Amino acid sequence: MMSKRKENCRVISQEEISPGIYSLWLQTEQIAAGARPGQFVSLYCRGESRLLPRPISLCEIEKEQGRLRLVYRVAGEGTREFSRLSKGDALEVIGPLGNGFPLEECRQKKIVLLGGGIGIPPMLEVAKRLDGDVTMVAGYRADLFLQEDFAACAKLVIATEDGSAGVQGNVLDALREKELSADMLLACGPTPMLRAVKEYAAKEDIPCWISMEERMACGIGACLGCVCRSREVDAHSQVHNKRVCKDGPVFLSTEVELP
Repeated sequence: MMSKRKENCRVISQEEISPGIYSLWLQTEQIAAGARPGQFVSLYCRGESRLLPRPISLCEIEKEQGRLRLVYRVAGEGTREFSRLSKGDALEVIGPLGNGFPLEECRQKKIVLLGGGIGIPPMLEVAKRLDGDVTMVAGYRADLFLQEDFAACAKLVIATEDGSAGVQGNVLDALREKELSADMLLACGPTPMLRAVKEYAAKEDIPCWISMEERMACGIGACLGCVCRSREVDAHSQVHNKRVCKDGPVFLSTEVELP
């Protein structure tokens, strides 16, 4: 895997694919060349009042074309600035950052992917790379996005909180209602969802990898601003912590404690 790089990227295209959810394609030969499913990049704002970069997970990776797709939700002024970018605009990006999902351990296995909210996009490249029996369980509040992309590369099960599409409830409600079994679970989403998935995996004795959503500052493991509680002592901080940006964002579920 190539080390992280800072690169001035060009916007290929951007569109709003659901209310407040944007799909951004970037031309970035160097970063795309070393990127893996489950990693993220950090994007720098132009305004001097917003010095820290914003981490965004990779949705799709096209190494041959030197392109990355980011799908993100507008959550503050930084992401609002990104949403105004258009074709040809320049953007400073550092990456690829963090680790990725252990795809080599998933080969020829029955895999269930679980994504909740803005944790859905990082699972798309994972689904595209797997060659076994793959089911994607996508949990939405109401408005859907990326459902056609997932349907093209995996069996798709949808859950919505209001019951407007698919199973009414969350991803575990859908998992149980559809009686889905798996050799391994891979999940990304908000902490309450990951905590529930971790408990389910432990009860059913299924290996489970989770990608944690966490607020980050530096994004490279130096500031310790995104630590989570871990079973083992961290070699960097010498306490029971893991740095989500550096040691993660993907962890074996038994490695970390979720508040």
